Order: sequence, then structure tokens, then C-alpha cells
Amino acid sequence: MAKYARTSATNEWAERPEQEVVCVDLFCGAGGLTHGLINAGVHVVAGVDFDKACEHPYTANHEGVAFYKYDVAKLEASEVTKWFGNASVRVLAGCAPCQPFSSYSQRYDTVGTERWGLLNHFARLIKEVQPDIVTMENVPTVTKHQVFEDFIKTLRSLGYVIWFNVIDCSKYGLPQRRRRTVLLASLHGEIKLRAPDVSAGKTVEDVLKGLPVLRHGGSNKDDPLHTSSSLSPLNYERIMASTPGGTWREWPKRLIAQCHLKKTGETYPGVYGRMKWEEPAPTLTTQFYGFGNGRFGHPSQARGLSLREGAILQGFPQDYSFVPKGDPIQFKVLGRLIGNAVPVDLGRVIGESIIAHVNQHVGQYPSLTNQRGGRNGRDHTGGTVVA
Repeated sequence: MAKYARTSATNEWAERPEQEVVCVDLFCGAGGLTHGLINAGVHVVAGVDFDKACEHPYTANHEGVAFYKYDVAKLEASEVTKWFGNASVRVLAGCAPCQPFSSYSQRYDTVGTERWGLLNHFARLIKEVQPDIVTMENVPTVTKHQVFEDFIKTLRSLGYVIWFNVIDCSKYGLPQRRRRTVLLASLHGEIKLRAPDVSAGKTVEDVLKGLPVLRHGGSNKDDPLHTSSSLSPLNYERIMASTPGGTWREWPKRLIAQCHLKKTGETYPGVYGRMKWEEPAPTLTTQFYGFGNGRFGHPSQARGLSLREGAILQGFPQDYSFVPKGDPIQFKVLGRLIGNAVPVDLGRVIGESIIAHVNQHVGQYPSLTNQRGGRNGRDHTGGTVVA
């Protein structure tokens, strides 16, 4: 019989596994994955990130969870082991920065080791700590790189049964079309992300419609994060000429950027666009607050997304604190924290999948640590299974 307890993140009832599942979140960022895991009933004890700006949002929203400002490349396995304590089931999460693997970056073989090597350091810590369960999230193209293949080989050599797949987060309750590679691996048997729930889909309207109206460059007095960047006179004309779901191709010629009038500019219809109320948002980047940086125009107001709206579209609750009260709001810093976060809804689904696996396997089946070989294939969700 599973235990139940109120989670500190939502104050709602969440299923607890028979054995306590304890997680250390490497590359924790602002806490999106941690928040989702806690919502699912996972006990997160520590978050690690080298970015000092992550400390406030991580600690302010997760009472009792420690934040450590560490470079994972220099992190010792003995420290991680100490954080786990005497946990029955240990989960190590490592959502390494995705920029080296994104479609906008250079190819893997031309990128310096300092950028993509973090995944190798995650593998090093797994090898030395030997957690029961491993999870990671990254951009879809990460699977095309040799460093990912090496990561899989390391996990397999250690006896992990591995599942990974590219999923659309909008199928799991996130009001945003965001495709991500998710990996789960366990020493205790087959593990996979739970199936999507088509009834859980959300639109931009579902999560943003009730927020206070803003002018471009304006800020809400009750929520400083609900602030939007200023528009130039030209960009104000452009957004006024934009329809929800439309593109710059609908504008009068005088408003179209010179670069888009060239043949090469025709391939960029996704910039200077408005979102549609009745659909999920497009994939948010770290510059989602800029009207010209993507289809990030507000569906009905003449402005780009506010920082709060971006956070909500990433699954963060409306009262999630990103900066101490009274501190200045820096678009570039907060855009990076929000845009790079693991969506909270995805974190919750990962946590639910881990708990379902623990309740089914841990304590009932022997560890597979010393077993080799196994099988490769596809599961019913379309994910890749490596055992």
C-alpha cells in the first residue's frame, strides 16, 4: 500500500512510494525539475548549479532543500553520496545545459570540451555514486551526438536498464509545444515515462487569460515579475499589424525588416509573431520576452510576453519567486533562468514515473547491477529501451 503525504510545493495529496525516494538534482537551475519532482512525491534533498542567480529561486521555493554552488565538473562523488544519506532509493538527475546540443549550436565535433563535457562528468558521477535511478532531460538533437552514445554505453556497462525518447511536453499538461529528450535508467528493472494524458492539454488562454493587462514596458505593482520589455515605435506598429498565429508576411511592406525581404529571409516566418489563445505556446527560448525573437507576441495585447507569463508557460506557479523582494528585474538573467528551466509539468511526470517504477520493482526484484547483455528495442510509447 503506497503512503500519501502533503507536498510542500502544492499542499496537495501526492502518492508516496513504499520506500523513500531521495533525489539530488544536478544542474538544477531555477528549480523546475525539483518543483515537479516534489509535486510528484519525490524527496529532493539538494540542488547543484554553478550559476549564482539560481540560488534564490531554488531555495525560496523549496524549503528544506539545500542549494550548492558547485561546478559539476569539479564535484566529488563523496559529496553527492553524503547528500543522499541513508536513502532507500537514490535518484540522480542531471539536466546538463542544452546549448551545445541545440540546432543553433555548432556540431558536436567542433564544440570545445568545456561545453559538452558536462554530460561526461554526469556519467562520471553516476559511475562513482551508483544511484538506483538516473534521469536527464535535454534537447531532441542530443541523441545525435557521440557524447550521448558514450553516455548510454556507460550506463549500460554499469547494469542500468535504459529508456529514452523525444516527447512533446504539451501532451503532458504543459501549455507549450516543447520537444525534449527524456531519459530514465534503473538498476532495478524496466523503467519508462508514463503515457501522455490527452485530456491534460492546456492552451495559452487556460493559464494566461486572467493576468492583469500590461502596456509594453509596463510592470504590475503587485507582481514585479509581471513586466514586459519596451517596444520601439517600429515594433509597436509591427505588433499592431500582427494577428494571432500570423507572421510578418502579413505586414505592409514598409514594416518588413530588410533581411526578411531577401531570399534567405523567407525561411524565418517564426519571428515577429503573436501566439494564439486557443493553442499551446511555441517553444520558449531564453529571449522569450522579446517580440522579435520568436512567436512571442501576446495574443491580444500590444507587447511581448512578460517574465511572469513565460514562467507560467514553463509550468511554474504564479507565485514562484525568482528574485528577492525589492531587487531589480533583469530581463536577460531571468529570461535565461526561465527559458532554460526543465518545465515543472515534465518534472512532475518524471517523478510520477519514477514512483510507479519504485512501487513496482524496488524490494521485489533483485538489482540488475551485475547483469549484462539484455535487449534493445522499442516500448509501446515509442521510446528506446536499452538493457
